[in-house]
Amino acid sequence: MTADFSALRRALVDPPSRPLIDFDRTPRGKRSAAVLMLFSDRPDPEIVFVRRASTLRRHAGQMALPGGRIDDVDGGPVGAALREAEEEVGLTPHEVSVMGELPPLWVPASNYDVTTVVATWPGGELDAVDIAETESVHQYPVSMLTSADVRMTCEHPAGFRGPAFVLPDSFIWGLTAHLLDWVLELAGWDQGWDRERVVPIPNEYMRD
Repeated sequence: MTADFSALRRALVDPPSRPLIDFDRTPRGKRSAAVLMLFSDRPDPEIVFVRRASTLRRHAGQMALPGGRIDDVDGGPVGAALREAEEEVGLTPHEVSVMGELPPLWVPASNYDVTTVVATWPGGELDAVDIAETESVHQYPVSMLTSADVRMTCEHPAGFRGPAFVLPDSFIWGLTAHLLDWVLELAGWDQGWDRERVVPIPNEYMRD
């Protein structure tokens, strides 16, 4: 595929509200964090994901976007997302071109309101910098992420359901899948998929 970012750039100027996907993620205003949804600037852009270390207290072993808590020195979500990405995967901030932000969403497990910073960079290989936090780095092309073959609905043991991306070496669910689903829709890249195809979340991605 040849990706066109124009629709996504327009949508990020004033992002529309997100329909309920799994449960109410209205910000609670307790703590703030930021993640970076980073696209390589290529005909079939790759998005950067990390697999969190299995020893972490929260979200152990899960697939996520680079990111973390917003500190006072960051000056906001963009600063925090870029700092965390440099610390986690060695991304050089000056290579990044920020397109915009999505409204913050609440993560009940950590009680953070998370803002997604959407950006592009030239692309290339990235590696885990601190293995105590990041087990591995993965880059998946948009053509793979929009394929109906990998798109499913996952069901949590607690009963709620949400989008999932079932890839050969990973299972993306939770907030990360929610954000990815949202951005693909805003960009006009969503190819449609069978939302009635429901799969359980593998135990290795639910360690906490």
